[in-house]
Amino acid sequence: MRPSIWLQRGGTTAADHPLADSISGTPLLTQPERLERRLKDIPAEPGCYLMRDGDDRILYVGKSKSLRSRVRSYFRSRHDLSPRIRLMTRQVCEIEFIVTDSEAEALALESNLIKNHQPHFNVLLKDDKKYPYLCITWSETYPRIFITRRRRFRSPLDRFYGPYVDVGLLRRTLFLVKRVFPLRQRPRPLHQDRTCLNYSIGRCPGVCQEKISSDDYHRTLRKVAMVFQGRSDELQNLLQEQMQKYADRTDYESAARVRDQLQGLDQLTADQKMSLPDSSVSRDVLALACDERLAAVQLFQMRAGKLVGRLGYTADASGLSPGVILQRVIEEHYSQVDAVEVPPQLLVQHPLPQQLLLEEWLTEQRERKVQIHCPQRRQKADLIELVQRNAEFELLRAKQGQEQQALSTEDLAQLLELPLPPRRIEGYDISHIQGSDAVASQVVFIDGLPAKQHYRKYKIQSSSIRAGHSDDFMAMAEIMRRRFRRWARAKADGLDLGALRQKGGSALQTDGLNDWPDLVMIDGGKGQLSAVMEALRELDLHEDLNVCSLAKQREEVFLPGDSHPLDSEADQLGVALLRRLRDEAHRFAVSFHRQQRGERMKRSRLSDIPGLGAKRVRDLLSHFHSIDAIQLASVETLSKAPGVGPVLAQDIFNFFHPSDENNGSLASHLEEPQLEHSA
Repeated sequence: MRPSIWLQRGGTTAADHPLADSISGTPLLTQPERLERRLKDIPAEPGCYLMRDGDDRILYVGKSKSLRSRVRSYFRSRHDLSPRIRLMTRQVCEIEFIVTDSEAEALALESNLIKNHQPHFNVLLKDDKKYPYLCITWSETYPRIFITRRRRFRSPLDRFYGPYVDVGLLRRTLFLVKRVFPLRQRPRPLHQDRTCLNYSIGRCPGVCQEKISSDDYHRTLRKVAMVFQGRSDELQNLLQEQMQKYADRTDYESAARVRDQLQGLDQLTADQKMSLPDSSVSRDVLALACDERLAAVQLFQMRAGKLVGRLGYTADASGLSPGVILQRVIEEHYSQVDAVEVPPQLLVQHPLPQQLLLEEWLTEQRERKVQIHCPQRRQKADLIELVQRNAEFELLRAKQGQEQQALSTEDLAQLLELPLPPRRIEGYDISHIQGSDAVASQVVFIDGLPAKQHYRKYKIQSSSIRAGHSDDFMAMAEIMRRRFRRWARAKADGLDLGALRQKGGSALQTDGLNDWPDLVMIDGGKGQLSAVMEALRELDLHEDLNVCSLAKQREEVFLPGDSHPLDSEADQLGVALLRRLRDEAHRFAVSFHRQQRGERMKRSRLSDIPGLGAKRVRDLLSHFHSIDAIQLASVETLSKAPGVGPVLAQDIFNFFHPSDENNGSLASHLEEPQLEHSA
């Protein structure tokens, strides 16, 4: 039975309110009377609630058997909330609710809403970069399949399988899958008007030239997905039936192709790590190991008595019981999988607070009975113990990494005589070739680990830095001015930088000034450091920021105003942390410089063609993807590109293929810049 649901925005809508313009984007916490009206209008019935911000984006989706009491709990005793939820409540401008007939319906509805909207604050499981996912972009006409460490929901149709603990096994599996099944091997076509070698040897079905229909390619990928859903046995049975049908029709070539796929699947399933002789029942086994702050959760996928997958999660364990953590992992994991991936049996280490409700929800999702057990003895209990031991190893590895980073930041604080270990450290570097394509990088380490979401790239804007004239000191000073001008403006306006830094450090500042670094590291020696401090004096921030530099030659650390480096060892933990930061800033700057240089070289070469302006150059590169493809294209192919007619297509072709007849003007056009350059 479908739930009878209805949705309402709590209380009077913003459009009906007499002060609609003044309150539409204002957080409810700043308007107590309006907040109280919203809370009173929420019914004490089961359902889901949606928190929205001032831009009408969904921040959080939750469920409860009593909506009123649950939503009120967010705004009564905020000191008992986690920092993540406190940050969320500061941004809530509107509350919606959906009433359902039962709590089970609310659970199913919450799962669908989270899956469709992906609210930012609904993430209990951390984005652990150790664990990769396998992504299939089902939303595309010809889906791609690839390994990624970041889940980006471009479309609700795209699927992420994992996270997989054994990265090497995942890569080997994908490699074998691409050998067994004909799949697209490249993200972009190698040639514009013909297939590549992969098509000739049967590795690719000719996706680039649409040699296979989209429906047929989707059918092939659905077979591939069965491998990563733990349904290899089911896929083997399906292929055996298909091979027999081909043989009965005397289509022996197709039967041989399916036979090869079966042999490849045998190679995939030959490396099972564990086999249980008890039964052919498929089950998932969940166990965890946790301390006061962190929980490591392991999920073993057992299919027909074999271990076909081991997934890993980390979760915030602060104030949560093991049963609650396992329940939330089950909710989040199984809300993202297909119905065929839900096994008939789940074994859990601890009793779940809402076990019957979860069984009902999973049964409805799978459309067959699902049972959850908490075994206490015999073989199933031994299996739980095995999964728990794996979770303990993962927790120990995570804690050792955290302890190592804590020791590194403490050693760095002692070396630089900082009052506290630096939590946010920023590193800067400049990259160019004799002044051309000069760029800068800003990388950020938080608690000793890279925080790539905070990385920034800069193009040097100074007209004095150009090809043939470089000035690293001027470039570094420019970046400091651009990076900290918002903070300098805030200080000039009379704001308390100490209070802003404290809020920024606690991650609860939402007005844009939440990126104050505890330490800034410059890649270079005393010269670069002096230029940076001069720029900070202009901003009146030289006494507020902690700045140091790391010289490459002897790994020496300099502080402002000191003519001699600090007394440090190259292998001590604090210096090693600065070295990792410096190397990451250098890598990020060099990669951005190469990208800019490559784009300039492409555009400068095409801009030599008469009749090609900047827009047409961009359109050509967008259409052909590379300058080599433009050079190899025929006149007819070029004329089909956007904004290119037959005449311009002939000019482009003649530019790359000068003949004896047209060596005159075009050849001289090519030679003149070379003569000027050599002069």
